[in-house]
Amino acid sequence: MLPEVLSGAVVIGVGTITGIFVAVAVSVAPAMAVMERGEYLRAHALLGKGYHPLMPILVNTVMLCGFALAFLTEPPSRFLFLAGSLLLIGVQAVSHLGNVPINRSLGALEAEGAWRDPRPRWRAWHHLRTGLAALALLLDTAAVLMAS
Repeated sequence: MLPEVLSGAVVIGVGTITGIFVAVAVSVAPAMAVMERGEYLRAHALLGKGYHPLMPILVNTVMLCGFALAFLTEPPSRFLFLAGSLLLIGVQAVSHLGNVPINRSLGALEAEGAWRDPRPRWRAWHHLRTGLAALALLLDTAAVLMAS
């Protein structure tokens, strides 16, 4: 019973993570890319309040459930759940080492003056973590199907 509950939580969780990342990649980031600097900084501050701390908590919870499933299931599902959780560690690493430092630097910026536009770097990091999450979704879904 526990493996089935955890499997559902992992697939729903990593699907939610991937869906949020895809929505940001195809809608939010392109919209923010065409905003004037002051408008962008305000929008970024407002959007950040909704994503934090939800996303790190969600990613970590799903990752831990996947690690638990790596111990509760047999191969090949065991290895797929393990790989999915390792990919979510990659998502967290990209977030903490790439996106979060950029996010923090925006708080100190003024609406006017010299700046190095962080949006292209932020989008590149975001696309990487979106890809990692999508791959985790693929592997976790395969793991669930193989365990059935």
